[in-house]
Amino acid sequence: MGDPRGFLKLARRGSVYREACERVKDFKEVAKLPSEAESREQASRCMDCGTPFCHWGCPIGNYIPEWNDYMFRGNWKEAVALLEATNNLPEITGRICPALCEYSCVLGLNDDAVTIRENELAAVEFGFKNGLIKPKPVNRRTGRKIAIIGSGPAGLSCATQLNKAGHSVIVFEKDNRPGGILRFGIPDFKLEKSVIDRRIEIWKEEGVEFKTGVNVGVDYPANKLLNEFDAVCLAGGSRIPRDFKIEGRDLKGIHFAMDYLIQSNRMVAGEKIPKEELIDCHGKKVIVIGGGDTGSDCVGTAHRQGAKCVVQLELLPQPPECRTLDFSWPKYPLLLKTSSSHEEGGERHWQVLTKRFIGRNGSINKLSCVKVEFAKTNGKTCPAMKEIPGSEFEIEADLVILAMGFLHPEHSGLLTQLDVQFDERGNVKTDNNCMTSVKKVFSAGDMRRGQSLVVWAIAEGRRCACFMDEYLMGKSSLSEGY
Repeated sequence: MGDPRGFLKLARRGSVYREACERVKDFKEVAKLPSEAESREQASRCMDCGTPFCHWGCPIGNYIPEWNDYMFRGNWKEAVALLEATNNLPEITGRICPALCEYSCVLGLNDDAVTIRENELAAVEFGFKNGLIKPKPVNRRTGRKIAIIGSGPAGLSCATQLNKAGHSVIVFEKDNRPGGILRFGIPDFKLEKSVIDRRIEIWKEEGVEFKTGVNVGVDYPANKLLNEFDAVCLAGGSRIPRDFKIEGRDLKGIHFAMDYLIQSNRMVAGEKIPKEELIDCHGKKVIVIGGGDTGSDCVGTAHRQGAKCVVQLELLPQPPECRTLDFSWPKYPLLLKTSSSHEEGGERHWQVLTKRFIGRNGSINKLSCVKVEFAKTNGKTCPAMKEIPGSEFEIEADLVILAMGFLHPEHSGLLTQLDVQFDERGNVKTDNNCMTSVKKVFSAGDMRRGQSLVVWAIAEGRRCACFMDEYLMGKSSLSEGY
C-alpha cells in the first residue's frame, strides 16, 4: 500500500450534500463530487489488511484495495481499468449502491470504514472527465445473435458482456428509452439520467443495439423471438407491486410507489402528463407506507413537489443505530438508515399497521392505524406481530403512496407465451446455469432472483452472460465478477 498508516492519520469523510433548503427546489443530484485531492486522501485509508473482506461483501467482487491504492498513488488509469474489470456500471453503483462492501471493511472492526462507494465514484468520474473511458470496438464477431429482454442493470450488464465476447446483441425495452428502473424508478436527485445516457452511447458505439418501445410478448411474439435468436436472456425485473387489500383501498388518491416515481421521472425529463392522470403532492398531506429505499425516494420526490407535510409509516420496529450481535462484522447489518430525503424534512413512524383507509367524497381523507409489537412465542424463531390494545389512532391524508416492495415479475405476455416455469415465489425458475425450463432461454436479475439491489442485478447479468457464452461456444472467457 502507498501509505499503510493512512487510516491512522485521517478520519472518514463521507458524502457531502448540497444544503437541504437549496436542493429541495430542484431534481439535480444532491451529492457533491469530492475533489481529486480529497479522494486520494480517503483512498489512503484503505489499510493493508491482508484478507480484504470487502471482496466477500461485494456481489461483483470489486478489486477494492487495489484500485484504492492506485487512486492514492495518482494512477487513475489503472484504478479505472480495475473498476471496469468487474463492474459494468461503476458510475451507478458509486451513486446508489448501499455499499455492502463497506460493512465488511476490516477497518470497520474498530474504526469508521473506508469510503469505498465515494472512492469508486471519484475514480469513474475522473475516467470520464479525462477520456479514460471510451468505446472499445469489438474486432471479432461469432455470428451468434442474442436477445436481451429488459434494459435494467441486469440486462445491460449481460448485454455488454456478451458483446465483448463477440456476439451480436439486441436489447429490447418496452419503454421509450433504455435504462429500466435506473431511468424510470430512481429520482434524478439520486441519479441524473445523463449518467445513464453517457454509458449507453458508449455501448452503442461498441456494437450493442437497442430497440425501445418494443413490448416483447405483446407486439413481438415469443415464437418469433425463439426463431430469430440463438439465445435469449429474460431480464425484465420484478414489477408486480405488493398491494394493501384493506377497507377503502379503492378510494382515489392511493397510488403505488413505482407509478408515482415513474410519472415524476417522466415529468422531470420534460414529458407532459394528462391532468386527469397526474399524481401531484403539491400542498397535500402525504403518507408513504413502507420504510425502504423506494419509500425514501417517494419522500424526497414529495418534498420537491411542494407537499404540505410528509409522513412515512413502517410496520417493523426502528432498527438500531449501531451493530448488534445479530449482525456482527462482516455481515451486512440491519441499521437505521437516514437518507438525504429524510434529512429534508417529514416524519417517520415505526411499528404502525394501517387497518383501513377512510374517505370523503370518494377520495382518501384519513388512515386508521394501530401500533404493533413483535415478540417470539411458542419457541418460534420468527417474532409474531400483535396489535397493542388501546394504541389505535387516525392520521389525515390527501395522498397515500404504497411502497411495500414487489411480489414477482409480470407473468402475462412473454413469460406465459414462452411457458417458462416459476419458483414458489413466482419468479422465473432457472437451473444452476441460469437457463430456464425453455432451452436457450436464460434469466437474470430481479426476474430470476426476486427484488434486490442494483449491484446484485449487475452481478446476475455478468454471471448469466458467462453461462450464455458457454452455452453458445462450448466454453467462455468472460469473467463473471461474481
